[in-house]
Amino acid sequence: MSVKSFGGRRTAVAAGLVLALGGGISAQAATTGPRSDSSTTEAAVAHRSDAGGGKGAIAACSQEALGVSAVKEPADSKEARHLLLIVQNAGNKKCNLYRHPLLRLGADARTTVPVIEESDPDPGVPVTLAPGQEAYDAVLVSGGARDEYEAKSVTLGLQGRQPGSHVGRPIDVPMPVPTLYADDGQLVTYWTTASGFALDFIMSK
Repeated sequence: MSVKSFGGRRTAVAAGLVLALGGGISAQAATTGPRSDSSTTEAAVAHRSDAGGGKGAIAACSQEALGVSAVKEPADSKEARHLLLIVQNAGNKKCNLYRHPLLRLGADARTTVPVIEESDPDPGVPVTLAPGQEAYDAVLVSGGARDEYEAKSVTLGLQGRQPGSHVGRPIDVPMPVPTLYADDGQLVTYWTTASGFALDFIMSK
């Protein structure tokens, strides 16, 4: 495992970013990170582009090219009910993130975390990341539903161009706390380049 340094920008988050080489990795995550901001829907889709299918098409992002981190929101919260997942293009070429991450909270999770459909402001259009650029999705770990359980891992799968397709191997996301208390009310947003836009969908829940 190697920790990828992305310069002095957002030091606490960079400390928790790990380059997802091979078949999944894990490391201690930063406990502070980007705060909810006033980014607009326009900002959320500013870097989106359709890859198309012809020569020179932008490839789907894979675990080899991404740095991954997870932080609590707010950072000083006692319970890690709201998470912000951060990925950064650590490669030297643009890549596309499609739809939303396929998340599993805990090794025994029966299914992937359901997505908030209205969190995608531009359905069908991928998020394109230039080298060094970040994307975000927000996660509601527990929504007050039944069947609470302990989750000691978060696994992230990347989707391909076709719905239901997978790219690369699952990524073990660094845990912001030793244990998450998840339930059947868990939710995740679509990928976006605006952290505040993603967080708006879960912070009131």
